[in-house]
Amino acid sequence: MAATFARWKSRVDMPVATAFGCIIVLLLIGSIYSTNFLSPAYLLQQLKVGAFLGIIATGMMMVILMGQIDLSVPWAVTMGAMMASAATAYGPAGQVLAVPFGIFVGVLMGLVNGVGVAYLRIPSMIVTLAVNAVAQGLMVAYTGGFSPQDTASPAMKYLAAGNLIFGLPNAVLVWIVVGVLAVILLNRTTFGRAVYGIGNRESAAYLSGIPTQRVIMLGFALCGGLAAFAGVLLAGYAGKAAQSMGDAYLLPAIAAVVLGGTSILGGRGSYIGTIAGVILITLLQSILSVMQMAEFGRQIIYGMVIIAMLLLYGREKRTT
Repeated sequence: MAATFARWKSRVDMPVATAFGCIIVLLLIGSIYSTNFLSPAYLLQQLKVGAFLGIIATGMMMVILMGQIDLSVPWAVTMGAMMASAATAYGPAGQVLAVPFGIFVGVLMGLVNGVGVAYLRIPSMIVTLAVNAVAQGLMVAYTGGFSPQDTASPAMKYLAAGNLIFGLPNAVLVWIVVGVLAVILLNRTTFGRAVYGIGNRESAAYLSGIPTQRVIMLGFALCGGLAAFAGVLLAGYAGKAAQSMGDAYLLPAIAAVVLGGTSILGGRGSYIGTIAGVILITLLQSILSVMQMAEFGRQIIYGMVIIAMLLLYGREKRTT
């Protein structure tokens, strides 16, 4: 019996299994507080809300797999939303270019982060926090400290709130496409193998011929671009951008990735785990809203979740 359990445990990704187990527990708890919690319409709505976090967490996972962190996500989200909305004021051409322009701004932020980490060797926590502060200052200067008056383009609204397939929100479809591309990128390309290699041991990856600096820079660019893309969708969902609209997504994005079993030290993690983490965080947010938990209480819970996962899985030895 013990040998059978040991073989089963070796085949199962325990953090991912734990995350899915917690999802079931939260569904049961939620059904106690609200009879509609398990209804298909409510669950689909939660999946739609979680899609924005899922896109951000996809980029965050790329960075964490390399053993880095990106703290510029809040204002990458906000800047992408504001710049995409601002582009709509320039007529039909601006409306067409709004979505790609918002993503482009996020990619630029990510490239600045990547250059600082990969080429200037500045710790990722420091350079991304500095870039986040610069982006915040630029946007406050742009708006004068007030909510921007620009509105989202029809394309932004359709991507975020429309329904291409009956009953399935477009935001969920976008997340599915992003997720499929992320899985292919991580598991079927040289870039993905390089990301895992750098996370396991950057010096060994460099000596094996991997262009580590370029991969790190591209990883941060992807993170910034996906965060900005989520901001574009959020602006479309709300109809316009808002100051600090990305602040609420930093800790949940990190928590979702870590909850899904991605090692905060880098080198280990699967996208199915990130999906589980996003769903878990989204359900947790929903239950806390039903319980009328204050925002400070939610932040405390996210922080405790990250610490707990670090204690459980963060100290495991990485493969070399």
